[in-house]
Amino acid sequence: MRWRAISAPRRSRPEGEGPAMLRRILLAAALLPFGVQAQEAPFPSRPITLLVGFAPGGGTDILARLIAPKLSEELGQPVAVENRTGGGGTIAVVATARAKPDGHTVTLGTVSNNVQVPLAMKAPPFDPLRDVTPLTQVASVPLVMTVPASSPARDVQGFVALAKANPGGFNFASNGVGTSQHMAAELFMLATGTRMVHVPYRGSGPASIDLAANVVQVNFDTLSTVLPHIRGERLRGLAVTTRARSDQLPSVPTMIESGLAGYDIDLWYMLFGPAGLPDAVVLRWSEALGRALRDETLRTRLRESGFDAKGGTPAEAAALVRADIARYGEVVRRAGISLD
Repeated sequence: MRWRAISAPRRSRPEGEGPAMLRRILLAAALLPFGVQAQEAPFPSRPITLLVGFAPGGGTDILARLIAPKLSEELGQPVAVENRTGGGGTIAVVATARAKPDGHTVTLGTVSNNVQVPLAMKAPPFDPLRDVTPLTQVASVPLVMTVPASSPARDVQGFVALAKANPGGFNFASNGVGTSQHMAAELFMLATGTRMVHVPYRGSGPASIDLAANVVQVNFDTLSTVLPHIRGERLRGLAVTTRARSDQLPSVPTMIESGLAGYDIDLWYMLFGPAGLPDAVVLRWSEALGRALRDETLRTRLRESGFDAKGGTPAEAAALVRADIARYGEVVRRAGISLD
């Protein structure tokens, strides 16, 4: 038997096939490697925005502008400091949480706007554990109880006597409800039995100006913020809030030395990025900041401004955030602090 070959039936060419379609396929194939390279561009590939949640002249702003040039040198891209004030510093954190998770937008957060203020809010605009990524602790600083240079109070006990003689007649400043300055004042009132009126500001800069003018009578602000005013004799430091005295103000006693047993508060600063940052970007940031903080010139400038340079790993930074959420949650409850 002879088998007959069966040829395939002819079919008409569908619209779109032919030379034109072939050219499009070849062009797409040729461009594919460039598309992959664009998606995989190593961090950083463009200028970086460093958000600050408080007004110019405050401790966070001072620190950001001190570290930005060194970070730019380490990362090979410009690092621009941008102030996004309001909401007790939380506006900058929210903007970071909503940014593209590629490492080009970060915030210099603090225990105040990343932990304490959200704890005081009934409906916080972000979750401090889920919505941002801790990168590295940058520095810490004590708070200083300060009064106008014209104040008759020469020490903590002298101020307590004045406040008790005029209950509700003294105003204290802060950077907003629930901030470190606010909590420090609330703990002071709890410890001394005094009663003062809270006057929140949008940042340490304007608060210090009004304090020097005696618009408010006391503040518990960062050493870096008040140091120039104390040296310029516009403000008087009554006590530092940490267990040890500050090298920058060696004659100013601690709160504990002034009779307030167990009073120990400092304020930390930390770099945060959005949630979902790739591990490689987190590592790049941590390494760059670590190298910057080991630079002796920068460390000297930080120390002269009242900051204690830190560093460490992202895991250590995250552990500090978790620990202080637990610690200050109890403070908020005891002091009855609430931000409606």
